[in-house]
Amino acid sequence: MGDAALGARSGHEGEEYRGRSVGAARPSAEDSVTSGEHSPAGGGDGPGDQPPTARGGADGSAPRAKKPRSFWKELPILIGIALVLALLIKTFLVQAFSIPSDSMQNTLQQGDRVLVDKLTPWFGSEPERGEVVVFHDPDNWLAGEPTPQPNALQQMLSWIGLMPSAEEKDLIKRVVGVGGDTVECKGTGPLTVNGKALNEPYVYPGNTPCSQDDQGGQFKVKVPEGHIWVMGDHRQNSRDSRYNRADKNNGMVPVKEVVGRAVVIAWPVNRWDNLPVPDTYDQPALDAASAAGAALTLAPQGLALVGAVPLVLWRRRRADVGGGR
Repeated sequence: MGDAALGARSGHEGEEYRGRSVGAARPSAEDSVTSGEHSPAGGGDGPGDQPPTARGGADGSAPRAKKPRSFWKELPILIGIALVLALLIKTFLVQAFSIPSDSMQNTLQQGDRVLVDKLTPWFGSEPERGEVVVFHDPDNWLAGEPTPQPNALQQMLSWIGLMPSAEEKDLIKRVVGVGGDTVECKGTGPLTVNGKALNEPYVYPGNTPCSQDDQGGQFKVKVPEGHIWVMGDHRQNSRDSRYNRADKNNGMVPVKEVVGRAVVIAWPVNRWDNLPVPDTYDQPALDAASAAGAALTLAPQGLALVGAVPLVLWRRRRADVGGGR
């Protein structure tokens, strides 16, 4: 009897021990995240043990959204970024120039705004025949011309490239001859390059391609390497290479003074247009003189090569015979 009671009591206590062991087992961390049924007595599976991100703020409230910065605080930053980008574009990519005279009529009118490509010269590209280019005054071509006095707004616009700088003495003309070319005007024309006549529909109506005057309208020049010969499309109203042959460059423009090629008329809107190279400059014959010069230059080298071949073969034959001995 006593043994039976003891045995029963021992078995019951064993069941209670096993129950307490099972009940005391803590759920895994994975369960505490995925399961929504937690008991406060489970030890660590109540709301108080959840991480701050799961329960919101430190006080249990929902997290607050970050207040956006005021537009007026961001505006100076945006303006600063825009100015830096504009300055970089002006310096390395594209710059706007205003046409101050009638020397390029009717291709360009006074007051037109053109965009000039400044990028390609950075990669070694040089002006080609027929292009309209902007260049720095090579040797006081603009002597006597009035100097504009810009206001503060115009100075700022010129600094970021939306207006030309008053300090820069720049001109815009069409490239007629490049290094190695012979450019000639006889009578009223046509203008010839390397002996080939140019068909110039862009010349101002009523003008002749060449001017018959005593100041330089009649000429024959050889363009040195690294230089260009430029003329305005308004032939009787353009002080270009023809009338500056007394300067230190003999009327030529050094390539290093070229700012870039004018590629498009950007303003006014009704004048929007591109500035392509006229078809007359695509004549293969224009390059004939340069090709002939290159052939003459290479001829002595070719003769030397032809003369060297038999000598090399003779020396190799002697070496082979000597080796056979």
